Amino acid sequence: MVADEILEIFAKKGETAYYGEDVSQLEHALQAARCAEEQHANDALIVAALLHDIGHILEDIPEDTADLGIDAKHEEIGQDWLANRFAKSVVEPVYLHVSAKRYLCATDSKYLGKLSPASVHSLALQGGVMSPEEIQSFEKNEFYREAVALRKWDDQAKIPGLPTRKLEDYRELLNSVAAVTKA
Repeated sequence: MVADEILEIFAKKGETAYYGEDVSQLEHALQAARCAEEQHANDALIVAALLHDIGHILEDIPEDTADLGIDAKHEEIGQDWLANRFAKSVVEPVYLHVSAKRYLCATDSKYLGKLSPASVHSLALQGGVMSPEEIQSFEKNEFYREAVALRKWDDQAKIPGLPTRKLEDYRELLNSVAAVTKA
C-alpha cells in the first residue's frame, strides 16, 4: 500500500532538517497537513499538503544545495514520484507550490515580506517574482488555487514544537486517496 511506502520514506529521512528552518522534514509535512485540515481542505489537498516536499527526501539532496546556488527542483522530483501513486488533484498542487510562491510574490504586495530568509533565498533560485505573462499562464492551470492555498500552508508550517497528528494517523487517508486514483 502507498501509505507503507510513504511511512518508510519518512522513517528513513523525515528527521533531516528542513532547509534553513528550525523544523525537520517530517514536522514541516505534518504542520502543513494540519493547516490544510484546519482550513477544511478536501482529502486530496490534505495529502498534497502532507507530501508537498517529498521531493526533498526522495533523493539525497544536500541541505546546503541552495547555499551553493542550486535549485534541486524538488517539486519535479515529487511530481514524478507522486504521479504513479495519486491523481492530479494531489500531484498538481505539489508540482505548482514553488510556482505559487513566485505568483504570490507578484500578486500580493505583502507576501514577500512574510517569507522566511530561506524561502527568500530559494525564490531567486526558482525564477524570482513572476512576470505578468507568467501570472496569466499560471492562472490557466485548473489547480492554481489549490497550489496557492498549499503554498500558504507551506509558509506557516515552520513552527518548532507545534503539536500535530502523527504520520501514522494519515495512513488510512493516504491509502484511500491513492485508491481513488487507481479506480
